[in-house]
Amino acid sequence: MRYSTYYLSPVGPLEIQADDAAVLGVFFSDTKKRAPTQPVSDTIPPVLQQCLHELTEYFAGTRQTFSVPYRLEGSDFRLSVWQELARIPYGQTITYGEQARRLGNAKAIRAVGTTNGANPIGIIVPCHRVVESNGDLVGFGGGLSVKRWLLNHERQYCPPAQLSLGF
Repeated sequence: MRYSTYYLSPVGPLEIQADDAAVLGVFFSDTKKRAPTQPVSDTIPPVLQQCLHELTEYFAGTRQTFSVPYRLEGSDFRLSVWQELARIPYGQTITYGEQARRLGNAKAIRAVGTTNGANPIGIIVPCHRVVESNGDLVGFGGGLSVKRWLLNHERQYCPPAQLSLGF
């Protein structure tokens, strides 16, 4: 069975989708379509409850890594791009070029950027941590103001020894 709920975050409503075993999507929501809610009850699966709890901790600054199970679906290339996103530590950024190099194809910068833009599990799979080579913020499904907010949030709670934001 597939479940969907809303989470009222500091950056706006998030729609979270899951099945009984894993989170399938975390999307920036269009509140005009549905009224957001933030249920915590026994009617949603434990994985969705865990996701809501971990997002609350993330936004409170007490969680730097997510442990909630999630499942990504796509081509081998897309999966490799998203898996590389998941390796970027909290409070750090890399460039699209660096991400392409880490994937073994320095010329795949545009394909990496396009695939990052299709990331179905925002925040948990942190595409917001990828920036232009000059440090500019570009390309984010929640909007650049949300990307900036997320990076500043991580900067605020990241131990100084870990911090390396290039924007």
